[in-house]
Amino acid sequence: MYIKEVSTMNLRPDLPQLRTGQTVKVHQKIKEGEKERIQMFEGQIIAAKHGHGMNATITVRRIASGVGVERIFPIHSPTVAKIEVVKNVRAKRSKLYYTREGREAKVLEIKK
Repeated sequence: MYIKEVSTMNLRPDLPQLRTGQTVKVHQKIKEGEKERIQMFEGQIIAAKHGHGMNATITVRRIASGVGVERIFPIHSPTVAKIEVVKNVRAKRSKLYYTREGREAKVLEIKK
């Protein structure tokens, strides 16, 4: 088998359309000893990198107890159980790194 065939076999078809600016809930499988549980991380996507293939990642940022927390999720990883879109918006830029300085993201609400 070729690398492209193996990587396309492992792509997840159940993912929603992810774009910068959206507020998402990422359900991640956490293994603690013998037990496995699902932990949720809710925040705004500030960056989407590496296209749509196996290497695709999203950076999600949220404010927890007054401190900004960022996590990078490989979206096709088996540890990511589910990704839900909470707020569907369109950002004016592709990377929202300026939100780290406390500035508000410039987004447009998408009406359905």
